[in-house]
Amino acid sequence: MAPAAVPPGPALWRACNWLMGAFFALAAFVQINDPDAELWVVIYTIPSVLALLVGLNPLATGHFVWKTVSAIHILFCITWSVGLLYYLLLHKPKNIIHEEEARELFGLLIIISWMSLCYSFPKNSVGGRLHLVIAVVITLFPLISWAYIYINKEIQSSWPTHCKTAI
Repeated sequence: MAPAAVPPGPALWRACNWLMGAFFALAAFVQINDPDAELWVVIYTIPSVLALLVGLNPLATGHFVWKTVSAIHILFCITWSVGLLYYLLLHKPKNIIHEEEARELFGLLIIISWMSLCYSFPKNSVGGRLHLVIAVVITLFPLISWAYIYINKEIQSSWPTHCKTAI
């Protein structure tokens, strides 16, 4: 009798969390030359640690401390995002990707998306498949975007010096 196949879901979910934890850690690291680095390092370090904890043990999302820290961080990021969005709507930039506030907003939206997904990840397999597909898409998006921007020097041409000297 052949051994039962192990569903790839749990391993893929853990891998996505490891990748997102690494992405958030790298995002925190590249903030070191930013004028407001202290704030952004903390903003990216929190989801990095939380995602790595989920990568180690997916059941961590059910722990009171994990849920509390992630909920507070999600609310903070939503509040900050609304402020940045209001600023961008007021100033109506010509090319949004060249605005530091827009890049900050995109980073916050990635944090909100990932942390919300982790917070609500179902323990059953019915809703888990859709969440897993969303997890893979969210995981690939910032990694591919970062690689594209890193390769495409034209996008970086109008950025401030502290953004150009990052990884």
